Formats: sequence, structure tokens, C-alpha cells
Amino acid sequence: MKNAGIILIVMGVIMMVYTGFNYVTTEKVVDLGPIQINQEKNHPVQWSPIIGGVLLLGGIILIISDKKSDS
Repeated sequence: MKNAGIILIVMGVIMMVYTGFNYVTTEKVVDLGPIQINQEKNHPVQWSPIIGGVLLLGGIILIISDKKSDS
């Protein structure tokens, strides 16, 4: 349980700092024999930093509840 809490805390902090990322795909637009025209498309993936805060809080709660169950 403690390991899951630590993982949630780390993921929460990362998601609060980095609120998204972009990835690029190449798509063939024109293919006329030896002539090819490609287009790069940018695909943003965004999330709210609130999700990171929820994960952080959940990890803290897991660690606290694990410590209380050990006592």
C-alpha cells in the first residue's frame, strides 16, 4: 500500500508540473510517383493540474492510512 501511495505522489507532482505534452505524426498528403509531400501534424495531449492534485492527495492518504494500520 505504501508503494502505491509513493507512486501516486510522484505521478501527481509530475502531472501538476507538466500539464501536457505534444506528439507529432507525419501524414502523406500527395504521392505522385517520385514526388511525395508529407505534412507533420501536432497532436497536443493536455490535462488539468487538478488531476495531479487529486493523485497527490490520494497518495498521501494511502501512506497515512498504511501507517495507521501498522500501529
